[in-house]
Amino acid sequence: MASQVSGGLSSSLPARITSDLVGRGRTALETAGAMIVLAIEAVTIAVRDIISRRFSWSEFLLQAWFMSRVSVLPTILVAIPFGIIVSIQIGGVAGQIGAQSFSGAVNGIGVLRQGAPLVTSIMIAGAVGAAITSDLGARTIREEVDALKVMGINPVQRLVAPRIVAALVVAFFLNVVVAATSIITGYTLNVGGGAVSSGTYIGAFVSFAQPTDLFLASFKAVIFGFIATIVACHKGLTASGGPKGVADAVNESVVISVISLAVVNVALTQAYVMLAPTRIA
Repeated sequence: MASQVSGGLSSSLPARITSDLVGRGRTALETAGAMIVLAIEAVTIAVRDIISRRFSWSEFLLQAWFMSRVSVLPTILVAIPFGIIVSIQIGGVAGQIGAQSFSGAVNGIGVLRQGAPLVTSIMIAGAVGAAITSDLGARTIREEVDALKVMGINPVQRLVAPRIVAALVVAFFLNVVVAATSIITGYTLNVGGGAVSSGTYIGAFVSFAQPTDLFLASFKAVIFGFIATIVACHKGLTASGGPKGVADAVNESVVISVISLAVVNVALTQAYVMLAPTRIA
């Protein structure tokens, strides 16, 4: 009898695993589809309201100030050690191969193309995204979102669209802050430490850097901010189960945002490398 029960359990285990994987895959596809729908609706509403002068600029300014307040200081505090680490590693390798004169180009381009947008995306997903999810999640479980629907107010128009526009603006300027902070940190370490002269460092950066590097970094930051905000808004508006549900939604929002941003970053970087190869000095 025991052997029959054991055999039945062992035979049903693969079926359970398969069923669980299929269910998780279906849920992931449904979530991705819902986020795409939300993104399209929010962008459409934002553009339409801005053109028709019905956009809630007061809510936009409030959210932009809130996002800046929770993200600027952490972003600077992360950008400084990031610039230090990059400078130390690049300086060490450059010293071993006798290429100290190129440290400015490698450091600056690396920060512009990869470092600044990635740090910005982490801050947007971790600080701003978590705050948006918790705010909208609290409104959802308190049935404030349902109350808006009852009053004939579209929650996407009232809550999501202003946050998306604010996130785009804040992400753009955060990227500038990260890039400037990291580049200045690298310059201070390399030039201040006597590894290379100021003119050589700046000359190498100017020789190899391209205006499209800055455009790529800004474009990445805006895209990352958009994706993180859409994920945060979706998770906040679909939160359920009380305070625990809001906490779970915040956790899911950060995880999904980081994974999505990593994938998008690889795709954008590869496309840029193919379309705009590195210039030879």
